[in-house]
Amino acid sequence: MANIKKGDLVQVISGKSQARGGDRGKQGKVIEVLVDQERVVVQGVNYVTKHVRVGQTQRGSKTGGIETHEAPIHVSNVALVDPETKKPTRVGFRTETVTKDGVEKTVRVRYAKKSGKDL
Repeated sequence: MANIKKGDLVQVISGKSQARGGDRGKQGKVIEVLVDQERVVVQGVNYVTKHVRVGQTQRGSKTGGIETHEAPIHVSNVALVDPETKKPTRVGFRTETVTKDGVEKTVRVRYAKKSGKDL
C-alpha cells in the first residue's frame, strides 16, 4: 500500500518559498501518481508552460498556442496533510480485523501519525 494515493490532500515541503516564486507550503489534491517514476502531479502546484503546435479541428477552430498545466514533482517533496490539524504529517499503517457477514478479514489502514486519525 502506498503512502500517497490519488485524491489525497498533500503539502509541498521543499523547494523555493512562495515569496521567491516557488511552491513550498502550498496544499493541493493529488491528480495523478506516477509509481514507476516516484512522482505525483498535484493540483495548483508546479505549473509549467508548454508550447503546443497550432492545428485545426474538424469544426475549423484553431488549437494550440501556449498552455499551462501541472508538472509532476517527486514524492519525497510532498507530505500528506493531517485531516484534523491541516498540517503535514507522516503516514503510518496498522492492521485491523473486520468482521463482515461472519467472516473475519485483516485490513491494512493508513493513519496520520500526528493525530492518529484514519486517512
